[in-house]
Amino acid sequence: MAQTFRLAGAVALVTGAASGIGAALATGLAAKGCSLLLVDRDPVGLEDIAGRIRDRGTAVETRVVDLADAEAIRALPDWAGARFGHLDLLINNAGVALGGRFDETHLEDFEWLMDINLRAVVRMCHAFLPMLCARPAAQVVNLSSLFGLIAPPGQVAYCTSKFAVRGFSEALRHEYAGSGLGVTVVHPGGVATAISRNARGRRPPTDPEAAKRAAVEDEEARAAFGKLLTLDPATAAAAIIRGIETRAPRIVIGKDARNAALIQRLMPVGYWKTIVRLSGGTL
Repeated sequence: MAQTFRLAGAVALVTGAASGIGAALATGLAAKGCSLLLVDRDPVGLEDIAGRIRDRGTAVETRVVDLADAEAIRALPDWAGARFGHLDLLINNAGVALGGRFDETHLEDFEWLMDINLRAVVRMCHAFLPMLCARPAAQVVNLSSLFGLIAPPGQVAYCTSKFAVRGFSEALRHEYAGSGLGVTVVHPGGVATAISRNARGRRPPTDPEAAKRAAVEDEEARAAFGKLLTLDPATAAAAIIRGIETRAPRIVIGKDARNAALIQRLMPVGYWKTIVRLSGGTL
């Protein structure tokens, strides 16, 4: 496999492209000379970012897709082939969050998150592998998370999906070692996106007073978590694009993610107590 990946002239597909890291990736890849296939469930945000990129002369096609829909994913390779004839780069960026303790989580919400964060990644890779493998050089980029390296309480569903994305990506990379297909897994730390603001919380209790308290607690938890999301999406996207160009197998983004990953490696069982202590008890 070549040690570098040429983006100029490549065709790239980005999921979750309407905002956050996905929108920043679309903009950055366009600047590198990529033609773009952009996928998101938000038609307004999707057309906004696509229009801004088209204004710069880049070829962009969009598709509104709910990535929880397996049939919609199966239709994407035909759409991509009809638009550009091939695909060189697949970036599985879309993701959702679900807060709350596991015993407060409804399994329907857990499955909703797994459909988007994990099953969609698997389905997208499975759908596009024939098209990618037909190219002399191609790359798959799957976004995991800092929470695919460490597992804080209150994030059981999210961690389950992101640890699974990590394992899936690493095994897939090993299967395609020596071929033209590279696989990169990305672990961003606290990037300032809407993921915490749009996260699902626990289902409200039936008792009105308990439901009111739960709503306040959930909002406080979102606000506290949101304060940890400080890294600019454009900075994260630039790091990912550099990693794609060098065909890096793993990209850890942000000082918080790098420090937490180091602590986890040094203390694989007791790392969380140490991270909480170093945070001054704010986590």
